[in-house]
Amino acid sequence: MISFTQAQLYGWLTAFVWPLVRILALVATAPVVGNQTVPARTKIGLSVAITILISPVLGPMPQIEPGSIPGLFVILQQILIGSAMGIAMQIVFVAVELAGEITGLQMGLGFASFYDPIRGGNTAVISQYMNLVATLIFLAVNGHLLMISALVDSFSVFPVGGQLLHAAGWLAPVKWGERIFFAALLLSLPMIGTLLITNMSLGILTKAAPQLNLFAVGFPITLTVGMGILTLSLPYFLPIMDRLMMDGFQIMLGIVKLF
Repeated sequence: MISFTQAQLYGWLTAFVWPLVRILALVATAPVVGNQTVPARTKIGLSVAITILISPVLGPMPQIEPGSIPGLFVILQQILIGSAMGIAMQIVFVAVELAGEITGLQMGLGFASFYDPIRGGNTAVISQYMNLVATLIFLAVNGHLLMISALVDSFSVFPVGGQLLHAAGWLAPVKWGERIFFAALLLSLPMIGTLLITNMSLGILTKAAPQLNLFAVGFPITLTVGMGILTLSLPYFLPIMDRLMMDGFQIMLGIVKLF
């Protein structure tokens, strides 16, 4: 007859529960897999599968009962760490969406928006388009695998335990969020520069020919020029996105080190 002691059961349970909580928090906040359109069962199943695969290489876990006060503190700690890592990667996609918003406004498509079930509101068409391109690039460069690799490394950088989180770790996502505007401007700069020249040309043309209806002529011109420049700039979109994503993975581990 096979028998188990309570200590053995708690040891097996904690070796699975603590990594699972951090992984669940990351999956819930990370880009692509953390979208609201992804069913909750899929997120839980993915988190359980990742936990089963990586738990044998994580080393011994602290023998703390999950239902005790220290256990609840460890659960909260793992949720905060996983959420901070997921938000750090989500900032890259926020920068891409902001670049789409800026581009859409310059092209005159600020009024063209669709309902976005992920955000729960209306989003500009160009912003959705650039977000889809960023998602494809994220999958093409194996960003999902690199994110899992950074997650596994985080357990060696900050092992599961009852230690307190350092305040410097919370400043890292804030400083990383400052790059949203810089990255959005960098991605939308070709469109902004070209459309600025186009609008200046239309203004000079209106001065030379006051009878010209600027609203009837200007919108098709800015829309055509904007779509053309957006198409031409897509090949240069990949290296910028690749660099932003690599920076995002480094920030994920940097946050854990600061914690």
